[in-house]
Amino acid sequence: MTPSPSDPLYAHLDTLGIAYTRVDHPAVFTCEESERVVPPLPGARTKNLFLRDKKGRRHLLVVAAQDKRVDLRALGDRIDAKGLMLASDERLAKYLGVSPGAVSILALINDTACEVELVVDADVWSADAVLAHPLVNTATLVIPRDELQRFLQVLRHEPNVIELPQAMG
Repeated sequence: MTPSPSDPLYAHLDTLGIAYTRVDHPAVFTCEESERVVPPLPGARTKNLFLRDKKGRRHLLVVAAQDKRVDLRALGDRIDAKGLMLASDERLAKYLGVSPGAVSILALINDTACEVELVVDADVWSADAVLAHPLVNTATLVIPRDELQRFLQVLRHEPNVIELPQAMG
């Protein structure tokens, strides 16, 4: 399936000259479904958590390696954000303009006010390429990490790259 020329994400990537490879697939809502449905691709498989702090003042997009279980309490301590929890579907739509299952680093294109903080796992950021949904969960893009970094710079979203604390058990 070819993206529509009017699709703002693809138009933005093309305007910036960002190289990507697109693979279409059935809708996926979990990492387990992604493992079964998305063919092996070169790059870091990710899971994306859209979080808010206890008071709902800070919103974070956490991009983790797909197999990592993130310890939210330890992460909150590390970045001084108390009471981290998953944000509601309504907040997800408001801040990133996507629905559950389609959360990805590329959704920051919809955060024009830069209200969402980006936290990226060092394991993901060290990869040559990153896999990301293009605002829908029926396709995956392979984007070289250097190109992704340029995309984020244009959007004024500087990633906070850290070793994400892992939950035990």
